[in-house]
Amino acid sequence: MKILYFYPENPLLLSQGNHARALALLHYFQDRNIEVDFVSENFNDKNTLLKNEQLISEKLVANHFFIRKFEKNKSKLKYFFRYSLLNKIFRKLKRFNNVMPGQQNDFNEILKKNSYDFIVISYASWASLIYKNKHLKNAKLVVDTHDFLTSQFKNSKNFKLGKFFSTEIKLLQLFDKIIVISTEEKYLFSQFLNNEVEIISHPLVSNHFQSINKEYDIIYIASNNTHNVTGVKWFFNNVYPLLNKSMKIMVIGGICKEISEYENVTKIDFAANLYNYYTNSKIAICPMFSGTGLKIKVIEAMSFGLPIVCNERAVDGLLNKTNNGCLVTNDKQEFADYIHKLLVDEDFYSEISFQSKKYFTDNNDIQSTYKSIDKIFNFN
Repeated sequence: MKILYFYPENPLLLSQGNHARALALLHYFQDRNIEVDFVSENFNDKNTLLKNEQLISEKLVANHFFIRKFEKNKSKLKYFFRYSLLNKIFRKLKRFNNVMPGQQNDFNEILKKNSYDFIVISYASWASLIYKNKHLKNAKLVVDTHDFLTSQFKNSKNFKLGKFFSTEIKLLQLFDKIIVISTEEKYLFSQFLNNEVEIISHPLVSNHFQSINKEYDIIYIASNNTHNVTGVKWFFNNVYPLLNKSMKIMVIGGICKEISEYENVTKIDFAANLYNYYTNSKIAICPMFSGTGLKIKVIEAMSFGLPIVCNERAVDGLLNKTNNGCLVTNDKQEFADYIHKLLVDEDFYSEISFQSKKYFTDNNDIQSTYKSIDKIFNFN
């Protein structure tokens, strides 16, 4: 079997949950000895190029192809006539069409020279790459949605629910199979699509074990997307003042840019390996009031058996909303009370930790998740 896998960025740059998801799919292909040609945008920076070489050296991909990275500010006239104006003429929503001038030609050149059993496109907004493409050579078409895009664009200028949602559905109809990450998205899309809609949760290796001496009471890992920014501001403005200041808090990721300096808060902008930080922490938090899809950081915390204190949106995508290791509340006082109780009540901590471990084992164990992916790619 041979697969062409398009993901616009480099999944080894583990700064966001979507990168981790893309990398997990590459590890599945590697585990099943499936040949993969990988396609991404060419960012032309040294760090990204080194990571690209790493994809090949680690045998995650057979070949790594690039489509040019179009820089709007350097080619404003080309952008207007070959992208913006055409979208207006054909009444296309720019938000749902990420394919910039020249990129389609680059992608077509790859297809002309190769044949594939499956072509996997990340995000419905890149569906133009395969739309009426005469070079597909009967490959089965799969889209990994990553997210419900209409919801992501709801605060955009000139947003119209009907127009945006119908556009997203029309794009998904171009594919033979649609991969979603959450039960909510499967339910929604399956109501409007006759195509196969399948859930792939996030597969991880279990890291469950008991460690007595942990340095950090709380760990929070997040990028600085708008959903996380809103959540972390709520936490530090409302919950943090209610917490015992002897607590040690570890924050990792782009979200650090949004957090002021606090004496008991350690901030790390990026960590290539999160293992030591998770194993050295007692509780994970996920303050989040918006966003769709499964929260990768929640599953990561479960893989270490950590209790998670979170808001309502943080459990989106979980098959089971209760008894899963997540203590859910949108109330600032209750959020703080959950943290305090976990740290002082050993029996309560053990109970929630057990729930976290059990949910992970039942739903995100790597081998059981791989079996679900096998069905999508007809792998026997």
